Amino acid sequence: MTRPAGGLGTPVRLPRHAPGMRIGLFGGSFNPPHEGHLLASKIALSRLHLDRVWWLVTPGNPLKQNDGLPELAQRMALARELASDPRIDITDFEAQIGTRFTYDTISWLVKRCPGVEFVWIMGADNLAGFQRWQRWREIAGMVSIAVIDRPGSTLKALQSRGGQWLSRYRLREHEASLLTRRGAPSFVFLHGPRSNLSSTEIRQKLTGPDSAPKSSV
Repeated sequence: MTRPAGGLGTPVRLPRHAPGMRIGLFGGSFNPPHEGHLLASKIALSRLHLDRVWWLVTPGNPLKQNDGLPELAQRMALARELASDPRIDITDFEAQIGTRFTYDTISWLVKRCPGVEFVWIMGADNLAGFQRWQRWREIAGMVSIAVIDRPGSTLKALQSRGGQWLSRYRLREHEASLLTRRGAPSFVFLHGPRSNLSSTEIRQKLTGPDSAPKSSV
């Protein structure tokens, strides 16, 4: 499905969507994609009763050094190869519309997909640094947020500035399926099977620690 890019008239390819659908947005560089991404997506699909999850394969993370980042097409291909669940869509629409920050991406989506119930999915390690994201409070005001627990990040995430700010909007886990119905801001922290896999560690094993890009997160 296509939508016009803001004011430019250039067609943008979006995965299938329609008013009333519950769609999870899972953003990242996916360098490389791994089973942990797939596990988190399946947890979100099941616990939040989502119709789809979109993997937003980004051109580059503004909080990280992107030197040596593989081409977007390569990361897209690897993500498609891994994403065995037919409910997971792989998209590069951020590159198509030219956004770098999550706020701009979500703002673009909610304006052009009225009636779609979006939820932002992130790992607990990302919640720990959420306050460093551009306009993070406004992100929480546009879409519901689901955080997937990760080994070693549980307490750090919940005690972070962003985690404490979101705590006032937190739903209990047994209410997770109601998340998108509550509207934003709303937040749920999901526990379940956890993966120790990390894209950074995978890169280091493949290339050696000295050649792996350093993250500012």
